[in-house]
Amino acid sequence: MKNNLLLTFIYLNMIFISCSSPKHEVMLEGQYKPTWQSLSQYKQAPDWFRDAKFGIWAHWGPQCQPEQGDWYARGMYDEGSHQYNWHVENYGHPSEFGFKDVINLWKADKWDPEYLMALYKKVGAKYFFTLGNHHDNFDLWDSKYQKWNSINMGPKKDIIGGWEKAARSNGLYFGISIHSAHTWTWMETAQRADKKGPKAGISYDGKLTKEDGKGKWWEGYDPQDLYAQNHPLSVESENTGRIHSQWAWGDGASVPTEEYFQNFFDRNIDFINKYNPDLVYYDDTSMPLWPVSDVGLKVVSHFYNKSIKENNGKNEAVVFAKILTEEQKEALVWDVEKGVPDQIQEKPWQTCSCLGHWHYERSIYDNDRYKSAKTVIHMLIDIISKNGNLLLSVPMRGDGSIDDKELLILEDIAKWMEINEESVFETRPWKIFGEGPVAETSNPLHAQGFNEGKHKPYTSEDIRFVTKKDVLYAHILAYPETGKVLIKSLSEGNPLYPQNINSIELVGSNQKIKHTRTKEGLVVELPSGERVNDISFVLKIS
Repeated sequence: MKNNLLLTFIYLNMIFISCSSPKHEVMLEGQYKPTWQSLSQYKQAPDWFRDAKFGIWAHWGPQCQPEQGDWYARGMYDEGSHQYNWHVENYGHPSEFGFKDVINLWKADKWDPEYLMALYKKVGAKYFFTLGNHHDNFDLWDSKYQKWNSINMGPKKDIIGGWEKAARSNGLYFGISIHSAHTWTWMETAQRADKKGPKAGISYDGKLTKEDGKGKWWEGYDPQDLYAQNHPLSVESENTGRIHSQWAWGDGASVPTEEYFQNFFDRNIDFINKYNPDLVYYDDTSMPLWPVSDVGLKVVSHFYNKSIKENNGKNEAVVFAKILTEEQKEALVWDVEKGVPDQIQEKPWQTCSCLGHWHYERSIYDNDRYKSAKTVIHMLIDIISKNGNLLLSVPMRGDGSIDDKELLILEDIAKWMEINEESVFETRPWKIFGEGPVAETSNPLHAQGFNEGKHKPYTSEDIRFVTKKDVLYAHILAYPETGKVLIKSLSEGNPLYPQNINSIELVGSNQKIKHTRTKEGLVVELPSGERVNDISFVLKIS
C-alpha cells in the first residue's frame, strides 16, 4: 500500500513538473533549411510589402517609463552619465533600485491600441510594428520562456496581443521587433559598481539571484533570467562605447552559452506561432547571434516555412536585419537605421527612423526637437524613389499615450497623405531616383545607416521620381519662388523619357497646367495663387 502511494506521488509529481516546465519549441521543416544558402531562395520581399511603403512603429516598453531616452536600461548603470544621474536623483542608487524595479513602475494605464491604430491608419500607415522585447530582455507578451514579461508584472497586459488585435481590425499588416539577442553584452553595465562617492564598490543589482528576492516585490523571479549577467565580462567592458565594435560578436565580446541560444530560439518560435506576424525585425548585424550560433537561421527558416504553409505555397513573410552583404540580401530584407542609401536599390529595403528618440525622451518634447511633418514626408519620398519603405517610430510615454506635439505632426502628415497618397502607395522607382543638388551630393552610410539629416536643405531643384503603370510622378521638394519648375531629366529628346508628354496635372488641384519641353528640360508653370501644401507637391505626368 505504502509503495503504491509512493509511486502515485512520484507519478503525479512528474506530471506537475512536465506541465510547469515548458518543453523546447520545434522548428517547422519545409522548403527553407537553416542555412544561408537555403534562405537565399527568398530573393526579395513580396509585392504587398513593396506596395505598402509606410509603416509606424511603437518602440515602446518599460524603458519609456523614466522618459529619459534610448538605452536607459544600460545607461542607468553607467556612472556619471545623464541617465545614471537622473536615476539616482529620481529612483535611487542602482544597487538598491535597478532596472527590474523600473519595470514594476510601468503600468501603461493610458494605452489605447484601438485609438492609436485608427490614427496611424489615417496617417497612411499600411503596416504596424510593436516592440516584442528590447535589449532589456523583457518580453511584451505572455511568454512561455521568459517569466519577466508584461503579463506577470508591470502593466500585466498582453502588449503584443493588444496591438495585434488593433492592427488586424484596422487592416494593417502586423510586425514584431526583437532586440534581445544582445542582452548578454548590453546589460553588462549592471555588473558594475560606483568607482567614487559614498557607494563606491557596492555592486549594482546585475548579479542578484532568485534567493535575493525573498520578501521583495519580485520574490520568486530570478533577476538572472532578465539581466543574463552570470558570465565573465566582455573585453574592456568598462569602456561603455566598446559594445558598438562588439555588436557582431567579435572584438572581444563575451559569447553566450548554449542555454542562452536555446532560450532565444524558444521565445522567438513562441511569438511567431502565437501572433502570426507578417513581418519580423531583428536589431542585429546580418542575423541574431550570427556567427556564434545558427539559432537565427533556424528561426527565420521556421518563419518562412510557416508562411508557405499558410499562404498556399507562397512565402509572404518579411524579415529585416542590418549591415547585410549582397549575398545575405538574397535571404533577408535590408534595414537601414536612420539613413538612406544614395542610389536606387535593386531589392526592396527599409529605413527605420523616429520622430524623436527610440525610447521616449521628455527633453525632446520640452525643446521642440521632433522631426517635422515636412522632414518625415521628404524622407518618405526620397526612400520610395530608391525602392524602399519607411518605418517611422512614434515615441510613446510610459503610460501608453503620445504627446500633443506628436499628434499635431501626425495630423499634418495625414493631411498631405490625403491629397498625395496616389503618388506614394503601389509605386515603383523610375529609371533614376531624382535630380537636383542633393541627388548630386555624396552622403555615404555609416555602419547601420546614420546619414540622416546630413544633406543640405532641399530646394525646388530637388525632385524625386516614382512610377505607377503608365504614370510618372515627380515630387518637387520645395516650392519655386518663380512659380516655374524645371525638370532636366525630362528635356526634349532625353532617352530617359523618349515618349511625348500629353498631360501634366498638379495632384490636389483642378487647374490646368501649362508646360513646355525644351532642350534644357520640361518647364512647368504652377497655378498662380494656389499652393496645395507647404511640404511637397506632386506633378502627375503621362
